[in-house]
Amino acid sequence: MSAGDLAFEDRMATVEFRVAPEAHITVDGDSCRGCTTQECVTACPANLFVPTADGGILFNYEQCFECGTCYLVCNRAGAISWHYPEGGCGVVYRWS
Repeated sequence: MSAGDLAFEDRMATVEFRVAPEAHITVDGDSCRGCTTQECVTACPANLFVPTADGGILFNYEQCFECGTCYLVCNRAGAISWHYPEGGCGVVYRWS
């Protein structure tokens, strides 16, 4: 069976997340509060960005794919800071 034949849930079971003690992405909630498009919410393939009732964004880095999509689509300068996690941490793709 090839990777293309696997269901999404089965593919996700092949991914390991080695969580760093410090987030590799930070989100400036004050900048997000004025954003009307919130591209990060719709663009993140891991669905890690959630809008809050006060117009801000709640972000959870623990299951990040490190694709950088949030950083690329954000239209607010400085709202998202992104760098790779420290060595030995982050997403690990396993193929069986």
